[in-house]
Amino acid sequence: MGQNDAMLDRIPVLALGFRPFYLAGAVFAVLAVPLWLFAFVRGVPVSEHLPGVAWHSHEMIFGFAAAVIAGFLLTAVRNWTGRPTPVAGSLAALVALWLLARILLVTGPAIPAAIVDALFIPALALAIARPIWRSRNARNYKIVALLVALAMANIVYQLAALGRVPPELTTTAATVALDLIVILFAIIGGRVIPAFIGNAIEEATPRHLALVEYLSFGSLLALLLLDIAAAWTPVSAGLWISILAAAALAHAVRLLLFQPLRARGNFLLLMLPLAYAWLPVTFAVRAFAVAGLVPSSAATHALTIGAIAALMMAMMTRSSLGHSGRALAAGKAEVAAFLLLQMAAVVRLLGTSVAGKHYFELLVASGTLWAVAFAVFLLRYAPILVRPRVDGRPG
Repeated sequence: MGQNDAMLDRIPVLALGFRPFYLAGAVFAVLAVPLWLFAFVRGVPVSEHLPGVAWHSHEMIFGFAAAVIAGFLLTAVRNWTGRPTPVAGSLAALVALWLLARILLVTGPAIPAAIVDALFIPALALAIARPIWRSRNARNYKIVALLVALAMANIVYQLAALGRVPPELTTTAATVALDLIVILFAIIGGRVIPAFIGNAIEEATPRHLALVEYLSFGSLLALLLLDIAAAWTPVSAGLWISILAAAALAHAVRLLLFQPLRARGNFLLLMLPLAYAWLPVTFAVRAFAVAGLVPSSAATHALTIGAIAALMMAMMTRSSLGHSGRALAAGKAEVAAFLLLQMAAVVRLLGTSVAGKHYFELLVASGTLWAVAFAVFLLRYAPILVRPRVDGRPG
């Protein structure tokens, strides 16, 4: 028995990337939002390095979301390439790097915190680039490129927070990072949603149309470029609204082509298209924001809670069940956790858009729903993530 095998026998949570990172991401989700809400209401900073909303926006993207992305990719790349990804000690080192960044961003000092945080996504990119390159899995080179771009956005964010570049670039970096995550969201969603529906439901015939695919990804790339350009030059409202309307329409049609209603009798499967449905909603809300009808933060939270976090929860539940040797079926905990998260998105959207004097109450309600959703996930999945597979297979 090798050293790695001996460690995995003692510590099953290090047997595959989804285990520690889904666990860490969910724990962080439960703790971070209530912590930020408490600090926000009291008017005290969580982090001296990232004061006010900066810590919240950074940590939801480069802390929570990055952890779940890491767990998914370290698991999926092994399946895509047939080659190993980090386990045991090397996986523990990646988790420790992520955790150290979270701690230092609260405690400081600022420069070590920024450096450690900036190292995590490049380390993840290297961990998945090796098996992708060695297997000549060209289809997934773009996944590595997206991680590299995401790492660059984080570096810009940290440099702006340190005052090395204009401070307003923190907003640009966060927006660009969300654009990149949306592109990753669309790539993975476009693979798994039609595949899972087609495999699970005999009468379903989900499909892709080339024109819709070009419009879907073309609009996402256009939004990415406009968000970068907007940091240096004004972009006309008409252009924003045109691209956002095209994105909303293209992604709505794309989702309909996947035949999501065929999944209505299978809640574990239905979670995926329900999360994807928030993408065209987000683009529509963002167009309203450009027109001055709603605050811009309404679109941000429709995207981050309704779409990104919901898709992540859907993938976390499905892959945790599948890779632990369990049946792919949603129970009461899965239904409750996902619906609580959807309620958090709706309440946050209402609180931002129409609440007026009740803004703070709805903000706290949304944060509470978010935290309870991930607490329910943890109650159900923490025992699964820290124990060996029930079928005795590795992983």
